[in-house]
Amino acid sequence: MVPAVVFDLGKVLVDFDYSIAARKVAARSSQQIERLDHFLSGSPLLAQYESGTLTSRQFFSEVQKITGFQGGADEFANYFADIFAPMPDMIELHATLRKKNVPTYIFSNTNEIAVGHIRRMYPFFSGFDGYILSYEIGAMKPQAKIYEALEAMSRRHSRHLFYIDDRAENVEAGAARGWQIVLHETPQKTRAAVEKFLATHNGA
Repeated sequence: MVPAVVFDLGKVLVDFDYSIAARKVAARSSQQIERLDHFLSGSPLLAQYESGTLTSRQFFSEVQKITGFQGGADEFANYFADIFAPMPDMIELHATLRKKNVPTYIFSNTNEIAVGHIRRMYPFFSGFDGYILSYEIGAMKPQAKIYEALEAMSRRHSRHLFYIDDRAENVEAGAARGWQIVLHETPQKTRAAVEKFLATHNGA
């Protein structure tokens, strides 16, 4: 079976900084929330949104209640989404894999607003064989349900999947299922691990 490479999105293919959104949201809010960047990035509200419990409209409504944001939903979405920057070395790694006809997948804890922005702004995002996104699946890494969804979509499991993620708990959950993994720390480390995986798999 042809092996596949599974990419996390944030901090692997695109960097992000919630403080960018926090400054813009705070400037349009009546309630000044201490460490608004932490609220936007790590609150239970965001977890509900990224697990599909809240729609984009409901998420905005809840944020508006807490912050007193004085703009509309579209304005908020623009601020909330415009926090990303491409990671060229990793995007290049993906392009190299595609040239070699290696199947690739996006596997991300994320939300509708972020994905819509990334899809519009970054052409590389369209170049994957499939997308497993937490808000669509109704589960977040490292929950088993989302890993099962990736296996079902790719029609692969165990040693036929190589998984790149910057969070240890996420790659550990993949490793427990038999996936081959690398904890993403530098592009050089990740590229070397991917190349070793492909060489080993092709030589099996």
